[in-house]
Amino acid sequence: MKKQSIFLILISLFICSKVISQSNINNEQCVTLNPEKFNKVIDGKQVGLFLLKNGNLTAAITNYGGRIVSLCAPDKNGQKADVVLGFKSIDDYLKATGVYHGAIIGRVIGRIAKGTFELDGKTQSLAINNGANHQHGGLKGFHNQVWDMEKITDSSLVMSYISVDGEMGYPGTLKVEATYQLTSNNELTMKLLATTDKTTIVNLTNHSFFNLAGEGNGSILNHILTIPSNYFCAVNPDKIKTGELIKVSGTPFDFRIGKSIGKDIVLETSNEQLKIGTGYDQSYVLKKKQSTKIVLAATVVDPNSGRKLEVFTNNMGVHFFSANFFKGTDVGKTGKTFNFRESFALETQDYNSPNQKSFPTLLLEPGEKYETYTVYHFSCIK
Repeated sequence: MKKQSIFLILISLFICSKVISQSNINNEQCVTLNPEKFNKVIDGKQVGLFLLKNGNLTAAITNYGGRIVSLCAPDKNGQKADVVLGFKSIDDYLKATGVYHGAIIGRVIGRIAKGTFELDGKTQSLAINNGANHQHGGLKGFHNQVWDMEKITDSSLVMSYISVDGEMGYPGTLKVEATYQLTSNNELTMKLLATTDKTTIVNLTNHSFFNLAGEGNGSILNHILTIPSNYFCAVNPDKIKTGELIKVSGTPFDFRIGKSIGKDIVLETSNEQLKIGTGYDQSYVLKKKQSTKIVLAATVVDPNSGRKLEVFTNNMGVHFFSANFFKGTDVGKTGKTFNFRESFALETQDYNSPNQKSFPTLLLEPGEKYETYTVYHFSCIK
């Protein structure tokens, strides 16, 4: 077993050295990243930085948490900017106040009340890391794990992680594979696969923060957002889903016809759900039954740069967060601080909660395959 582990580490190092043999990763008009600043051993596993390029898009991804570090896209004049928040070194990620930037979240996205859920008539207890609750897979969730590099090409990479039985309290050994790919159609695609040897729960996502004007380039309240959803999930004061689906019609959460993110956020003093989230921090329903069908989750346009982002997914929901808690304490790779409502997250996921029986199940059984697919498509408007 030790020999196998050493072999895998050596293979990972070999692949990493091939990819980052360049002295720097240069994203043209975007910030230049130095791969040496991501060269670190964490928990006995090698961390690295990996460049993907295809057509007009360039991405940099680290196997620490499977994070999207950089994603450069052109504006209406062909000028590129880095539209994903990230850091210039692995040490910056380790000391950051915001711990989820660009990361894969698992085993379960969101909050689970008191860190417990029922499975086969028994109460399962998860690690507590958010007040009295469990959040985003726990302190040592997938975002804080080093993934194994399996394959890399100029435009794609595959990485894997094995979450052992009992990790963060979750039952079953979960084997996860993540594939990132840049396509010639100006898309970054993400596929997440998982299998288990015991019945467990799983709901994975990526937690990138976007600013279509570029990282650190001001407020996103003028971005025009469209979410084709008739319902969002109500939450209690602890941001735990109550099981109630609220119609968006007549509420600040109605984005069916595109509007600026800032248009109704001012109602946070009077709308209870906005008040709980200190802004937008809600899950939207895209479809009520699980299926492989790919649907549009959201469209965002920055009127100034003309950049347009369309998010597609086979998931049943998407979570919209307007970065309500950033206080300028973290400094990104461009040297600019991450400030209040200067980015947004669109986390594709199933809107389920393990403790709400009215919601579709999060259960994954042995012999089944969990598969989630997300597409970030970039274009421009004039």
